[in-house]
Amino acid sequence: MESIVKPKDYTYKERQILINRLCEKYDFVKRFTIGKSCQGKDITALKIGVSESYCLITAGMHGSERITSTVILMFFEQLCKSFKSDGTLQGIKIRKGMLGRGVIIVPCVNPDGCDISLLGEKACGENFLRVKKLCRGNFKKWNANYRGVDLNHNFDADWETLRENEKSLGIIGPAPTRFGGYKPHSEPETVALVNLCKKVNIRHTLALHSQGEVIYWTFGNKAIPRAKKMAEIMATSSGYALDVPINIATGGGFKDWFIKEFSRPGFTVEIGKGENPLPISDAPKIYKQIEEMLILYCIM
Repeated sequence: MESIVKPKDYTYKERQILINRLCEKYDFVKRFTIGKSCQGKDITALKIGVSESYCLITAGMHGSERITSTVILMFFEQLCKSFKSDGTLQGIKIRKGMLGRGVIIVPCVNPDGCDISLLGEKACGENFLRVKKLCRGNFKKWNANYRGVDLNHNFDADWETLRENEKSLGIIGPAPTRFGGYKPHSEPETVALVNLCKKVNIRHTLALHSQGEVIYWTFGNKAIPRAKKMAEIMATSSGYALDVPINIATGGGFKDWFIKEFSRPGFTVEIGKGENPLPISDAPKIYKQIEEMLILYCIM
């Protein structure tokens, strides 16, 4: 059976059409909007399964890392196929494995930034000249949201220390990457994820980024039950290395905030290797490498 999700760089409009097609084909998928981007685009979530608690997977937080959105939608489609047919994925009976389990994915946290990286000036609207100046015309490297805030630096988790680290590197205002805003949770995209985690009982989170083939699973000195074992299982399955972020990569991230706020496992997984944006032709290979890891993450 031909797949709906192709190894393609999707614009926001194309991705929404794709999501419509998935929901039409798999009527057990629940679709809902967790918030709006700066430009008013829906930040869409998809849910499968019924549970008292859900695992959460996010993607597309950085514009130049939009390959993560395609990869997670590839996974979600395969999950739906196996669930509908009562089939297996990586040797795991999906219906049985997901009994009492639920999965929520947010395919693109930063739809504005992903469109800017992909489409350039066409996606900038009336803010074109400002965005062009900030990125010096190199739109493809844009990671931030429409206002020039790096969403993965905007969460309230040791944000003040991260802000000082940014300043030490000369990052003092809106930029294509690494500016965490003037205060934590200043951006609607950040608030959307925070509200989702506060409204829904999330048992653990995984944020897909690119690149490096590493898994981050710690924040500060917090010892989170299950987290180390889960990380080891995920690393063994994918062949990715376990790592610890340093310097400006420490604090302010979604994974960091979730661990701090809920004392539950949170992971950042850097998929693929190369220079962002990774070529979309890498998506099938990357997906094949992490498919089992994602399944295990969902049923743990």
